[in-house]
Amino acid sequence: MAVFAVGRASLHVQHYSETVPDLRPAALSDLDAVTAICTLTGDDGSDATGLYDSPELLALHWASPHLTAAPELCTIVIDDDGVPAGYLVATTDTVAFEQWCERMWWPPLRARYPLQTPRRDRDQELVELLHSPDLTSASVTDAFPAHLHINLLPQVQGRGLGRALIDRLVDQLRERTVAGVHLGVSGTNTRAIAFYEHLGFSAIVVEDDGGLIMGRRLL
Repeated sequence: MAVFAVGRASLHVQHYSETVPDLRPAALSDLDAVTAICTLTGDDGSDATGLYDSPELLALHWASPHLTAAPELCTIVIDDDGVPAGYLVATTDTVAFEQWCERMWWPPLRARYPLQTPRRDRDQELVELLHSPDLTSASVTDAFPAHLHINLLPQVQGRGLGRALIDRLVDQLRERTVAGVHLGVSGTNTRAIAFYEHLGFSAIVVEDDGGLIMGRRLL
């Protein structure tokens, strides 16, 4: 079983069952559930709650802004008890999204999480990132302007969710004539890489930490 981490996504790659997961469009009212799922999968697919003083920082980077800016592109996975247990969040235009974050998302968070406050190293890394966020290279966004993140709790893994969620997003992006989409994955997660390759993604950038940015052309 393979998993890649929050910020890139947390997707366990397993053989699919016959069960079709219950998917529904996301809404802003899902922010708390998405934050909880992001935290519970924040340690390479495992619970990251104990690793951070402020584990909500994970979602504030890699889930909540997407859901806030473009809920129509986001999908919630419902488990057998009717409870949110996974999500896909996305944006059609990474450059415009990063500009929106700089105007609307990061300023109040920088005030809430000042750099000078003593905190654990893991928290400090995330706080520094919201004060100086990484911007996606034009070498990626020119051909693959959209991007996505996925997180799934254990009870909804192994049901073909990765394919179902991405297929749904791809249809939405093609309807909007978006040329391509990208995502991040750990460079050591060979099964996840193979899974995305099977869905038409290919490596386009090797990052300094060994991670990959993978892209898929849609038009």
